[in-house]
Order: sequence, then structure tokens, then C-alpha cells
Amino acid sequence: MSYPITVTQTDRKKEKPDSGSLGFGRYFTDHMFVMDYSAEKGWHDPRIVPYAPLALDPAAMVLHYGQAVFEGLKAYRTRDNRILLFRPEKNAQRLNLSGARLSMPPIDEEVFLEALRTLISLEKDWVPQERGTSLYIRPLMFATEPCLGVRASESYKLVIVLSPVGAYYAGGMKPVKIHVESRYVRAVRGGTGFAKVSGNYAASLKAQEEANAKGYEQVLWLDAIENKYIEEVGSMNVFFKIKGEVWTPALNGSILGGITRDSVIHLLRDWGIPVREEKLSMEELYDAYTKGELEEAFGTGTAAVVSPIGELRWNDHSLVINQERIGELTAKLYDTLTGIQYGEIADPYGWTVEVE
Repeated sequence: MSYPITVTQTDRKKEKPDSGSLGFGRYFTDHMFVMDYSAEKGWHDPRIVPYAPLALDPAAMVLHYGQAVFEGLKAYRTRDNRILLFRPEKNAQRLNLSGARLSMPPIDEEVFLEALRTLISLEKDWVPQERGTSLYIRPLMFATEPCLGVRASESYKLVIVLSPVGAYYAGGMKPVKIHVESRYVRAVRGGTGFAKVSGNYAASLKAQEEANAKGYEQVLWLDAIENKYIEEVGSMNVFFKIKGEVWTPALNGSILGGITRDSVIHLLRDWGIPVREEKLSMEELYDAYTKGELEEAFGTGTAAVVSPIGELRWNDHSLVINQERIGELTAKLYDTLTGIQYGEIADPYGWTVEVE
């Protein structure tokens, strides 16, 4: 594929929403990035164009067989008005990992990163000013060939859209109540759980709805084989502090390798806190709880960064963690990660990338 990325600017710029009413994923910037793939040309025609609906054939294979993967990351505005990305190369790598699982063609990661930089540079006025707000970045790759044969598509489209989003904890960080799911499963080893595949999220909605109806904000997923080992919490990775050690499920093929997860593990080990990436059953967790050894629990992900867990409901058991208060380690991790992301504290790991 050749450079440069062509840029066609809109002549009808949108009015930017008030930062106090952004929410999540409801507003979109003036432009988007698009690139196409065909078996004959490979990836080609990288372009930034005005944000607009896409034309899609009704027989496009994504609509029938679900060849679609996506990513999620953010751009942050610092106090001195710089724009920072957080570990975007990891998103490029994971996009290709996810695509490979669905027999989709790899994208040159440098091209992907250049697309991010070019698009965000053009749209930098859309990055909100207030601490906690950010510009959410959603890359999406999907099959476009019009064909009803069950096979991998021979044509694809990569689209990147941007959405200014409000502070995740607009009313202050509060521990959430979690329902331990025993009926539905998220993924199984050998399937697509390790990839950021769109269908994974569609399959999770029913359990989420039922948990919400019972008064819980999220679900804790158990493994699909024995229905006993902890995997993820909602769409986040999960951590437990037990007797001074931090446990998180090992990446076993059914768990998504979160970029925030990886960053948390880096920080914990640098701080001298033991981290155990191992299987952990609900029985073991409950046993630690009854012994008073379960000290903190939290989820990690791009949207929330770190989300404290105040209660787990497992069958007839209610596990109230740290008196439903934010743990000291949970708060330190959140403050450190967001401090790095917003350029407020030193970044000794080289995790942030400035957009000029």
C-alpha cells in the first residue's frame, strides 16, 4: 500500500456538543478514516472523508456470517494542551490477532498507526478539555464481499470513527454490584474469546440484561467447560487482591488480552506486589472471602480504566468486598494510569504517544 492518505475535508462542520452531556458513543466527529481490501489489490485507497453512512450490499458477508472485529482506545488532552494516545501499537497488534482468528487479511501496523495520527490530528478540536473526558477511537474491520457462500470474504473495509465521550465516573467512582453468571457463557477455549470479535459482545447481551433486571450492573463470567473458573467481568478483565497478592485469570484462549490488564500487571510488579496469573474458581474465591482474605476486587478496560467491585452475588451467597468501599490499591492503580494517560505524571514505560 502506498502513501499518502488522501484527505477530503467536510464543508459542513458539526456543532460540538457540550462536554457535560457527552455520555458514551453518542456523538461523532466530522471525519472518518476508510480503507479497502480486495484479493487483487490488497489493502488500498487509504482516505479520510467526511463522516457519513456507508453503502453496503445486502449480501455483504459480514451481515450473514459475522466477519467483523474492532478495537477501542482513547485520545486524551493534557493540561498543557497536548494530545496523547495510550499504547496504540497494542491495539494495532490486537486488531491483527482478532482478524487472523476470523480469516481476515492483516493490516500493516504502521499504516494503521499513521491513520490514527492523521485522523486525530485533523479532529484534535474534538478532544474534550475536561479531566476525565476523552476522544474515543473505534476502528472496525468487516467483510464486504456480496456472496452467500460460507467462506472467508475476498473484500473488506477498515473504518475508524471518533467519538468525544464524557467522564466514566461523572458522579465519582463507586464500587459496582456484580452477578456471577451460571447459565450463559461468554466464550470457550478454541473459540473467539481471546479476540475482539463483534459477535462475542452480541452473545453477552442476554446475560447482561438479566443481571440488570436483578439490580446488578455487570456479570462475572465463568468458564464454559466446568462453569467454575472465573474469566472476565462484563467486557473487562478482572483482578482480586487476596492476602496481599493480586490474582487475575491466565490468558487461556477464552479471555481477551486487555491492554489495560497488561498495564496493571506491569505496574503491580514494578511496585513489588506479587501477581498470580492463574486459574481461580468461585469456590476458591468464596473460601478466601469467608476467611477474610479477599481484600479488593476490580475490573480493567479502556472505558473505565479501573472499576472497583463492591459485591459479588454467587448463587445464594453475597460477597461484600471491602465494605463496598474503593480499595487503596484499586485507587492507586486508577490514579497512576489516568495520570499517565493525561500527562500529569511521568511515563517511565513509554506508553503514551503524542499526536502532533
